[in-house]
Amino acid sequence: MSSTKQQDWWRKLTVYQVYPKSFKDTTGSGSGDIQGLTGKLDYLQDLGIDIVWLQPVYVSPQNDNGYDVADYYSINPEFGTMEDFEELVCELKKRGMHLMIDIVVNHSSTEHIWFKESRKSKDNPYRDYYIWRDPAPAGGPPNNWQSKFGGPAWQYDEMTGQYYLTLFDKTQADLNWENEQVRDEVIKMMTFWAEKGVSGFRLDVINLISKNQQFPDDFGPNQPADGRIYYTDGPRVHEFVKELHEKVFAPYNMVTVGEMSSTTLENCIRYSDPDEKEFSMTFNFHHLKVDYPNNNKWELMPYDFEQLKSLLSKWQLGMQQGGGWNALFFNNHDQPRAVSRFLDDGQYLAESAKLLATTLHGLQGTPYVYQGEEIGMPDPQWNSIDEIRDIESRNMYRILQERGKTDEEAFAIIQERSRDNSRTPMLWDGSPQAGFTSGTPWIKVDERYPSLNVKQQLADPNSVYHHYRKLIALRKQIEVFTDGNYERLDEAHPQIFAYSRSNSRETLLVIANFSGDEAVFELSDRFWNTVKGRHVELLLGNTDIEPELLQRTKLTPFASYMWIIR
Repeated sequence: MSSTKQQDWWRKLTVYQVYPKSFKDTTGSGSGDIQGLTGKLDYLQDLGIDIVWLQPVYVSPQNDNGYDVADYYSINPEFGTMEDFEELVCELKKRGMHLMIDIVVNHSSTEHIWFKESRKSKDNPYRDYYIWRDPAPAGGPPNNWQSKFGGPAWQYDEMTGQYYLTLFDKTQADLNWENEQVRDEVIKMMTFWAEKGVSGFRLDVINLISKNQQFPDDFGPNQPADGRIYYTDGPRVHEFVKELHEKVFAPYNMVTVGEMSSTTLENCIRYSDPDEKEFSMTFNFHHLKVDYPNNNKWELMPYDFEQLKSLLSKWQLGMQQGGGWNALFFNNHDQPRAVSRFLDDGQYLAESAKLLATTLHGLQGTPYVYQGEEIGMPDPQWNSIDEIRDIESRNMYRILQERGKTDEEAFAIIQERSRDNSRTPMLWDGSPQAGFTSGTPWIKVDERYPSLNVKQQLADPNSVYHHYRKLIALRKQIEVFTDGNYERLDEAHPQIFAYSRSNSRETLLVIANFSGDEAVFELSDRFWNTVKGRHVELLLGNTDIEPELLQRTKLTPFASYMWIIR
C-alpha cells in the first residue's frame, strides 16, 4: 500500500449510520428528527465514532422513506430546519467528528420540480432530465426491465404518450445522466452541501446511473433477467464518477462511499483505488445474499456459511491486491438484523452480536455500525402485515400472494426479509416507547426494550456496547487493523471462521465459532510455527473464558476471540 493511500484521513475511523426517522424524537411526533441526533452526539463520541452518516432528510413525499427526493436543497420539516442541520454540523465539528450525508441521484421523486416540468410536454426544457421512451412497437413498456421493488420498470404517462423509467418505486423517476445539465445540477447541489460543512457523501445506488442507451430487452442467460445487466456498472459510470471526484470530492477532501447494486469485484477495485480518483470506498452486498436461493430475495433458505466466508475472503484479497478499499458492514437500513439472520438472537444474543462485531472489525476496510447494532438489536417480532411500513415489503406481500403463496407463507417471507426489521426505533432506555418518543411511534417499538437498551448496556462493562467501544478504539491504536494482509485460516471448517491479518511487525488473529455447538479448531503447522517464540496477547473475547492461544482450541457455542501476535 503506497504512502499516499496510508494518509487518507478516514482509514482508521469508524462510521455510524443514523436512520433519522427511528433514532430519537424530540417533538413527540413519533418520528425522529435532527435535534434528536444532535442531542445524542456525546453518546456517539463516547462510543468512539468519528463519522456520522445521516440518511436523507431532504424534502420528500416519503414513499421510500426519503430516498424519493423532491427538493435537494431543503430539509423536510418532519426532521427539522436548515438551522437544525447547521447546528448538527457545528456540534460535530466541536467534537472533532464528521458528517456524511446521503446523495440520491440515480432518481428523484416524481414530486420534484424537474419532473413536474419534464412531464408537461416533449419539448419542455426539463424533458431530457429524465429517461422517456415511446411504447414498444406492439404497445406496452419500451422493454421488459423490471423494477427492483416489483413490477415493470416503466410508467406510462397519458399526457405525452410516453413511458418514463423507474428502477425502484413508480414515484422514483430515473435521472438521465447522459444529459450534461443533469450532471451540472448534481455537482452544484453537492457543492452546496460541502459548503455547509459536510465532510462526506454516501451515494445511493450510484453504479446504476449509466444505462445502455439502446435499452434492449433482457432475455438472459443471466438470472434474474430483469434488465440489470444493461444498467449495472454501465458504459459511462466511471467517467461520471471521475467528474464528481474532480469537481467536488477532491476540492473538499471528502470521504465518499458508493453503494453498489449487483456489482463486481473488478469494478469496486476501480471505484475505490485512489489512483483512479473516484470513491474512497464501496459497499457491495454479495455477502448478504448467502441466504437467497438462486439469488431470489423473496424465497427462504438457511444461509450458506461457507459461501459467506468465501465471499468475505474474496473481497478482502481482491481489494488488497487491487488497491481498493472495503466498506465493512453486516447491517444497514435495507437488511434484516444480522444477529437474527446469521446467529442466535435468543439465549446467545450477546455472544452472537459480539462475534459478528469481532469478525467484521478485524477485516481490512472502514467499519460501519448501524444504529442499534452496538447494543445487539435483533429483528422485531412482527404480528401482522399491518405493522409493516416498508413500500417494498408491502408490494412484495401482494406479489407473493399473486404468485400463489398463502397469506401465511407470504407473511413468513416478509417477516424474514423486510427492510423494516432494521427500521424500528432505537432502544434508549426502559421507559415507555424505549425513550425514543413521547408520542406514538411511526413504526412499532421492539417489545424487548425493558431488558435490551442503551442505558442498561452503558452500565454493564461486559455489554455488547462496550465490546464495540473496544473494537473501535483498537482500530485507531494498532496499525495491522489498517495495513495487515489478509489470510483465511479455517480451510472450510463447518463451524469456524478464522483469519489473520499481518504486516512486517505484528499479526492479528480472529477465530469465531458461528455455531450453537462446541467446536474444535486447529491452526496449521505452518501458521503455528510463525507464532512460536512471539508475544501473544488476547485483545478481545466474548466469553468469561480468556483462553491462551493454542494450536488446538476448543470453542463454546458462538465464542469468538481476537489475539495480537508481536
